[in-house]
Amino acid sequence: MERVPSYKDQQAKLKERDLSTYGFLGYPVLQSSDILIYRAGGVPVGADQVPHVELTREVARRFNHIYGRDSGFEELAEAAIKKMGRKNAKLYNNLRKAYLEQGNQESLETARALISEQQNITLGERDRLFGYLEGGGRVILPEPQALLTEASVMPGLDGEKMSKSYGNIISLREDPVSVEKKIKTMTTDPARVRRTDPGDPARCPVFKLHEIYSDEDTREWVCAGCTTAAIGCIECKGPLIDSVLAEQQPMRERAAQYEDNPDLVRNIVAEGCENARTIARSTLEEVRESMGLSYR
Repeated sequence: MERVPSYKDQQAKLKERDLSTYGFLGYPVLQSSDILIYRAGGVPVGADQVPHVELTREVARRFNHIYGRDSGFEELAEAAIKKMGRKNAKLYNNLRKAYLEQGNQESLETARALISEQQNITLGERDRLFGYLEGGGRVILPEPQALLTEASVMPGLDGEKMSKSYGNIISLREDPVSVEKKIKTMTTDPARVRRTDPGDPARCPVFKLHEIYSDEDTREWVCAGCTTAAIGCIECKGPLIDSVLAEQQPMRERAAQYEDNPDLVRNIVAEGCENARTIARSTLEEVRESMGLSYR
């Protein structure tokens, strides 16, 4: 747990706060439970959260290894293979052999797709075949994958990772006047003391946001203007402010209907909670049964 990068990073940067608690150290485990209880296949995260998803995968892998091998597991798996039909059964066995003996990742993916296509096996048999494929037990908790966007790390107003903890954020629906003020007061390259001093975009927090929000022509204009002192920092920030506000405008418009109708929001939350409870209840029942903790 202490090797998780975000734990070490916040310990170093938030020294004024007492973070020597299990609540902070064990937070990634709480995240893991939130992911695994709903059997999520993909988790949209920032790059700094990828280690947390990998920890979740380890938790799922360990649980499946310990509790997935129910009595007669191999025999039940072989029986499920036969139900796939002679041709598919032969293909499954060949792909499984290629993966287990040679570590062929393509064979693993092909076999997974083959299992997913089968219509004449039960959900439990499908999970058992997934586990048997990798030489383990039945898959009770699926291992999630991290889903990253192109801008998987959003730079904050100070050039560090954007985070509420660091106080360097722009909210998604922040007031346009506030957004403009925040960007205009952002620190820039320390070398640009005077307007006539040339700068280095690589050392400027503003340019990190240009790399996300601005097109290639704007970025080239910024680089040329900054390195030759042809433009000032305020001029550099102008196109960035326009791009950020343009991205936020549809968000503010979409949110307006919900702000004016709180009952609609409550209904959506209630419906989502009920759907989540159904999935969570099913997962917990299977987990308890696998661990021998089902008393009903």
